[in-house]
Amino acid sequence: MGKRRKAREIALQFLYELDLNTEDDPTARERDFWARHPLVADGRAFAEALVRGTKGNQSKIDQMIAQCAEHWDLDRMAVVDRNILRLAVYELLWGAEVPPKVAINEAIEIAKKFGTKESSRFINGVLDRIHRDLRPTV
Repeated sequence: MGKRRKAREIALQFLYELDLNTEDDPTARERDFWARHPLVADGRAFAEALVRGTKGNQSKIDQMIAQCAEHWDLDRMAVVDRNILRLAVYELLWGAEVPPKVAINEAIEIAKKFGTKESSRFINGVLDRIHRDLRPTV
């Protein structure tokens, strides 16, 4: 597994933890989380940037997901799927160094590992629609 895939998986785990513990101070959780999930320096920096960017843009990201995930309320989505989508949408829209196909493919592969049988198809459909309909063209 590549360093970036590992960093994405760790970022997903942190986003999942933050999603379940919304009342906690993320800064306090961060120290404990990184103590339990060590990564090499560049991997950790990439994972931290993904988490910060995703959390910093979460309201915009959630609006896009809600708009493109027909008949699905974010609160009803599996926590894993919701956070894979958030992470991937962040990379699609703000990850200039990551080609859209890579961001989508990485999300699908992570969904196959952490989600249900249906997760990868669901995530692929939502991300494809966001990429096609909502992603600004350059």
